[in-house]
Amino acid sequence: MDFELSDEQRLLVDSAQAFARKELAPHAADWDRDHHFPLDVIRRAAEQGFLGLYIDEDNGGLGLSRLSSALIFEQLATGCVATTAFISIHNMAAWMLASFADQALKDRWLPGLISGELLASYCLTEPDAGSDAANLRTRARLDGDSYVLDGSKCFISGAGATEVLIVMARTGAEGAKGISCFLVPADTDGITYGRNELKMGWCAQPTRTITFANVRIPAGNRIGPEGQGFVYAMKGLDGGRINIASCSLGAAQAALEQSLGYVEQRKQFGQQLSDFQSVQFKLADMLTDLTASRQMVRMAAAKLDTRHSEASLYCAMAKRFATDHCFTLCNEALQIHGGYGYLNDYPLERWVRDSRVHQILEGSNEIMRLIIARRLLQQDGMLDRLL
Repeated sequence: MDFELSDEQRLLVDSAQAFARKELAPHAADWDRDHHFPLDVIRRAAEQGFLGLYIDEDNGGLGLSRLSSALIFEQLATGCVATTAFISIHNMAAWMLASFADQALKDRWLPGLISGELLASYCLTEPDAGSDAANLRTRARLDGDSYVLDGSKCFISGAGATEVLIVMARTGAEGAKGISCFLVPADTDGITYGRNELKMGWCAQPTRTITFANVRIPAGNRIGPEGQGFVYAMKGLDGGRINIASCSLGAAQAALEQSLGYVEQRKQFGQQLSDFQSVQFKLADMLTDLTASRQMVRMAAAKLDTRHSEASLYCAMAKRFATDHCFTLCNEALQIHGGYGYLNDYPLERWVRDSRVHQILEGSNEIMRLIIARRLLQQDGMLDRLL
């Protein structure tokens, strides 16, 4: 069992780190304050291949493993969590198209998604179907050689600024087996967008409700057979959970680095903060939690790469653990900074706000616990299988 990164992976980390330091970190605070979606920077990320990380090379992507992709997301997030989170969602949506669509649909849309000419939003969540995604109500009715979509989606990242929507809609009976997957051009007649939601964090990317009213798309825009949409959505979310956990790792890494610099400079009661045992213990716990979170995320990504039979379980455990502990780490880093940490002049409060939502999206951490417990209770010998 080798925990070291390969030479290729270290080069990828260095490349992502350099991009984060040059293109993301210097501007992240302004993007957050101004609610600015940095489309130009996201498209420059495409020049590095960051919009098609784990799409296979035959389809124009980099063909990286999920582990290597997770390393890149972690480094990018040290520069701007909100922007990196959108890039991770775009990767998930584009991967679903590359993995499950027919060749004609891929040929038409994938090149633009990988180049950054087009950006994608992932449309699963609905006002009455958040965690209970299998009961979504958006419907796609076959009418000749077209599908007609009616319904609404909420909390959609990038909505109103993206060109492609990957939409889960009901084509059959109730439940998961009645859901299909569609590519919907974002400017199709009948689509309307709600206001840009005012959020606690992730202010550098828009979040809107999308309403579909008699939206007609070609039948060829269906991704895969009817009834497979929920399967695709869950496969996408396995990787999405690794991606978003990696964004939490990046925020935590940045918060810990900021804290180390602060405690070595700040003095109280005639000595540096780093000389206080209470601060040393806090830093020790922060590093331990970051390292444990990082190893869980990387192990889950490796399980996904090898198509381990329990990869979904590992992804759920890693997402739950890393997003919980990394949020706590960011919050502790703010506490170390005292009143300064609460000021907008410092990045601590932004890292706390941006990382908080990771415990909710891509399946809330309560849902992660359900997934973990059900697998543990339903499968005989599960503990032995996880050794």
